Amino acid sequence: MLQKPIQIIKHNISIWHGAALPGIALILITIFVRLSGSLQFLEWMLLDNFLKIRPSEPVDEKVVIVGINEDDIQKIGKYPIPDREIVSLIEKIQSYKPSVIGLDIFKDIPVEPGSKQLHQVLKNSKNIIGIDKVLYPDKISPPASLSKEKVGFVDIIPDQDGKYRRYLLMTPSPDNPNNPKQDKFSLSLRLATAYLAAEKNITIENGIQDYNAIRFGSTELPIFDSNSGGYVDTDNGGIQILMNFRNGKQRFRVLSLHDIKNNQVNPSWLQGKIILIGMTATTVRDITNTSAISGLKLNGEIYGVEYHAHATSQIINAVINQRPLLQTWSDNWEYLWIVIWGFLPIIMGRFLQSIWNNLLVVSVSSICLIAAGYLFLLWWGLWIPVVPGLLILVVNVVVMNAFFQQNRTLKSKIQERQRTIEHTFTIIHNGPLQTLADALSHLRTQELPQENLILQLEKLNHEIRDIGEFMKREALSNQDILRLGSGLILDLNNPVNELFYEVYTSTLQRKDLKYLSAIRVKTRSFEPIDDKYLNIELKRELCQFLEESLCNIGKHAQGAKRIQVIGKIHDECYSLSVKDNGCGINSSTESKGTKQCKDLAHRLSGTFKRQPVSPKGTLCELTWRLKKNQKNHLKINCLCKVMLSKLGM
Repeated sequence: MLQKPIQIIKHNISIWHGAALPGIALILITIFVRLSGSLQFLEWMLLDNFLKIRPSEPVDEKVVIVGINEDDIQKIGKYPIPDREIVSLIEKIQSYKPSVIGLDIFKDIPVEPGSKQLHQVLKNSKNIIGIDKVLYPDKISPPASLSKEKVGFVDIIPDQDGKYRRYLLMTPSPDNPNNPKQDKFSLSLRLATAYLAAEKNITIENGIQDYNAIRFGSTELPIFDSNSGGYVDTDNGGIQILMNFRNGKQRFRVLSLHDIKNNQVNPSWLQGKIILIGMTATTVRDITNTSAISGLKLNGEIYGVEYHAHATSQIINAVINQRPLLQTWSDNWEYLWIVIWGFLPIIMGRFLQSIWNNLLVVSVSSICLIAAGYLFLLWWGLWIPVVPGLLILVVNVVVMNAFFQQNRTLKSKIQERQRTIEHTFTIIHNGPLQTLADALSHLRTQELPQENLILQLEKLNHEIRDIGEFMKREALSNQDILRLGSGLILDLNNPVNELFYEVYTSTLQRKDLKYLSAIRVKTRSFEPIDDKYLNIELKRELCQFLEESLCNIGKHAQGAKRIQVIGKIHDECYSLSVKDNGCGINSSTESKGTKQCKDLAHRLSGTFKRQPVSPKGTLCELTWRLKKNQKNHLKINCLCKVMLSKLGM
């Protein structure tokens, strides 16, 4: 009882084992490829596109850019901009009472006229932050008139593709890295610290979850790690954060030097705001590459002063408005996520085992994965691995489809061979074996002279050779034919009721079935069946069923005088029955023929019965429901087999 379920379980385990091994190998290869850094560029590209397609954000009124553009340079008539012009600009801006001013112009070298005045303005102003560069080899000194607390560095670090996605907030002093008192802070961090302290009374502190992180109130800035997100073994010196750029055509209010000088501003635009003064002239080439912002005037580029505005805005809006900061999972969670998506196509392939179903499910799964990556980033600022999961989904489904297709092809070949064996056995059973059984019966009773025995054996030899030749022709010709035990060849394209009649007539005329010759009353009737309900293979098996039933009467129905063979339609079912009034069933064992009849009934979703009738005799009856889709389904199976055989699969 338990043997068959156990065999099924073992078979499924073997399939799972065979399918899981290449799938697991692919997961490991994908993880190795990611660890090697080969997927960095794809993951960066996807991150940029996710950030770029976010909904547009309103202008951040808290940060204003005062850009010295080409027109301003032309009107001044000189570059670098003289210090006197910078002094005039700062004094004008100060009249609007801004919260803090960031001067994103290097002032390590005086540019006359006006250097002394600029020195005094910078020295006497409490809310001005100047800039320097602290990283070698591009080190640039800060303005001499500013204390170190009023200087922020503007060093930025590109990724390997030349684009900027990170911002360096703090770095140890290259000249004295072991002295924390000499640590250097960026321009954006200085501006955010000054603004939050002045406007919100929030000060900078060490982190709680990570003591080395920077914290403002309850907002802790996530530290960039060397393997954060899609990065692999990236320099994470100092304290860095990932850039969560503002999106939209106008991210900040941008004013020109001319606008300020000519009072073409609304005082509310500048009062209590962060003002960043910098160059917005393309000839100066203070440019930063990024693909994460939509609606850029410069293709894939923003001015350096805007890059610092994004970093400043990111910090203060995270503190004030809880705007998400970009963060990532730990390595363990990321690779668990990748493994889960890796096992998904293995499971899908096992249960679906259909190329088109797998492609549909993988397409939907890929869309869900991409959507999850986008929504996680949009709502929580969480950058999760999408590219590795997509890679595993696409490649794994190809591997799984190939494996399960091979498994189905192998299974189909085995089934085809099994059917060929059964078909051959049926032909032999209904022909040569009947001759052999007749000869053996006469030998046992010693009723057969030697000459007749020789004739029987010669007939047997001839029948076997005929069957061999027939099987060869059938295999080579692709004709829809069936050889009966009598030697008659049937064209299976004929209507099935005509085929039944030919089987009936040919079998009853056989001389080797001794009990058929004694039958005196013969009743037969075969109602036609529309060809839409049957295919060639079913016709073949039904004809063999009828021949087998008639042969059994000829071999075993001793004393039979009457035979009734009926094929009729009732209640959308077809019944094919063979009844005799012979001696009846003498054996309780199930013969090979009976097993084949039951298998046929199972394939037809019908029933088969072989039972005695009163007062004596035997009834063999096969009943099945007529279904249109049955034929179509079997036709598709046959077409698939033919195609596979043509392809040599």
